[in-house]
Amino acid sequence: MLSEDSKFMRPYNPNATEKRIYELWEKSGYFNPDNLPEADKGPFTIIMPPPNANGRLHAGHALFVTLEDIMTRYKRLRGYKALWLPGTDHAGFETQVVYEKKLEKEGRSRFNLTREELYSEIMKFTLDNKANTEADLRSLGASCDWSREKFTLDADIIKTVYDTFEQMFKDDLIYRGKRIVNWCTKHQTSLSDLETITETRTDKLYYMKYGPFTIATSRPETKFGDKYVVMHPDDPRYAEYKDGQEIPVDWLEGKITATVVKDPIIDMEFGTGVMTITPWHDIADFDIAQRHNLIGVEVIDKNGRLTKAAGKYEGLKIEEARKQVVENLKALGLLEKEEDYEHNVTTCYKCGRILEPRIMPQWFVKMEPLAKQAIEVVKKGEIKIIPDFQEKIYFHWLKNIRDWNISRQIAWGIPIPAKICSNSECDYGVVDLGDKEKGKCPKCGGELIKDPDTFDTWFSSGQWPYATLGYPDHSDFKNFYPTDVMETAGDILFFWVARMIMLGLYRTGKIPFHTVYLHGMVRAGDKQKMSKSKGNVISPVDIGEKYGTDALRMALVVGNTPGTDMALAEDKIKAYKLFANKLWNVTRFILSNADLDKYVKDFSADTEQDKELSSKRDALLKDITIDLDNYRFHLASERLYHYVWDELAANILEDSKNIFTGADNKAKTSRQQFLLNTLEKILIALHPFIPFITEEIWQSLEKNSLLIVEKWPVK
Repeated sequence: MLSEDSKFMRPYNPNATEKRIYELWEKSGYFNPDNLPEADKGPFTIIMPPPNANGRLHAGHALFVTLEDIMTRYKRLRGYKALWLPGTDHAGFETQVVYEKKLEKEGRSRFNLTREELYSEIMKFTLDNKANTEADLRSLGASCDWSREKFTLDADIIKTVYDTFEQMFKDDLIYRGKRIVNWCTKHQTSLSDLETITETRTDKLYYMKYGPFTIATSRPETKFGDKYVVMHPDDPRYAEYKDGQEIPVDWLEGKITATVVKDPIIDMEFGTGVMTITPWHDIADFDIAQRHNLIGVEVIDKNGRLTKAAGKYEGLKIEEARKQVVENLKALGLLEKEEDYEHNVTTCYKCGRILEPRIMPQWFVKMEPLAKQAIEVVKKGEIKIIPDFQEKIYFHWLKNIRDWNISRQIAWGIPIPAKICSNSECDYGVVDLGDKEKGKCPKCGGELIKDPDTFDTWFSSGQWPYATLGYPDHSDFKNFYPTDVMETAGDILFFWVARMIMLGLYRTGKIPFHTVYLHGMVRAGDKQKMSKSKGNVISPVDIGEKYGTDALRMALVVGNTPGTDMALAEDKIKAYKLFANKLWNVTRFILSNADLDKYVKDFSADTEQDKELSSKRDALLKDITIDLDNYRFHLASERLYHYVWDELAANILEDSKNIFTGADNKAKTSRQQFLLNTLEKILIALHPFIPFITEEIWQSLEKNSLLIVEKWPVK
């Protein structure tokens, strides 16, 4: 029975509870699977997708934390040695961009700092933010093992990355070559396909006379380097022209000689079915040039200005050059017409500028042999992807994969351990972990120098599952690898998840995880994408302080099916604060009418009514268990919500009031035991979803244990 000064006589206060409860969990040591009592069902492992250590957590982070914490707490309650290993990501290019914006606000530029100075400043900035990230994770209730926490710049992680780089080089899976890459003229670095955005834009399509042909292009400013005219070998319109035939052409800078190239990749339906190619500044053109051993000329430099190859246009910016070239084509009578043209352009995901394709020496990973293995393990069912429709996306991407550029021209990140030729036209490079390579380049005789580039962040984070567990010799790798679940955002399935599968199979010979669970994007209540400019960003920490973290967690999970975007409105979070209050009030009623001293844990209901209620409750718990085992968290949470609100509070407690005021003592005793039994089981079942309030109530039930390590109510 409750006393007048019981905390249940006051409304539930999450702000006065959550920090104290989290400290209780941490102090217990139960986040560490090595300390779990009676964990007899083997290991269960999740490696946390490391949030970028360059700012505070956002709503998308709150979703992954909630889902992974639900899985971990559930498995811990089921008797598994549940390890959720936390970590943070230095986030290479992304963090450097964030820091550059900070420098701009201070009136400084990274180009006025040495690489060492910039690296040192970003390291301090990152470590400061890393502490904030960890605090945010704790505030969301993350029951991860902080004793095993990793950072992508930890010495042991870097060693693993270097060892992989060296082994792949020896196995001829990594090479340095002159290939076409995405180049950002603002940030002065190449970017992988992962760091680009494809946008549909409407530009002008210009039809120009090129000798006897009419060619169509949206980029006339690149045509100074065009010495080849390409057509389909089966196009009857151009049957008279032979492959390799040279044709005199009047062009922008006077007469030139163009060479005919026949290639089946040409779309006969596009434009006039004939095109000139710019191998240095277009991916498709580069592929054609590679197949036919054609020579390319750089027309646009790293700063987005025209080179000497453009003659009198040298030094002009792209847009200005395009305008002048079009005017000159008109003056020369070489421009036939122009029309609006809708097409896709590739832009930098951070600054929005159109990326310039450039040919430059870079380090590449050969993806085809790695992709074959990654396709096979999913086809065989060794790795299951949830939701299953994402498998088609996965297969499509891996079957159309290009070699991966892993070089970045930035200061912040893991330095590439290699020596390269000082001659910028030479692509020689050799792995040099011990700084042993010295002297001259064996290809051109240039000086060998240390590679100034850093690794693409995805190359290091692609090794995250086995690197964090201490591959190959640490006991954690032997005990917890392969891991069980990789839970992450659906939009990085092929950016990150596929790379983890490929690198995990290559390095360890085993899959890195058995299940991939993909969540969708968290949007604002009006279904718009959250952004600072729109002012619709929901801070999980701020909203947790306002309504309680448990309310936020329920709002993120109920009704949120895997792989689909969800709208998170503040009203929805507020509704689940009311649910927490309802659970608190249900507890108050039960403890006000039942004697804990007489509670029988293994009680079998006395009355027929309570037997039926117990049977329905236990059937519900079995269904919830099946849902959780099959990653249907949206259904399990909704079932629990409705049972507490619509059945327990609205019906059973109302009926109990009549029983407790009646004269049937047997019915009273039976109902008291049923309610205490139900409260215990429901608290355990709710704990993965709303851990703070359930643990707070549990500590008031005169238990000698923490709810976090109780036994699940279904065997």
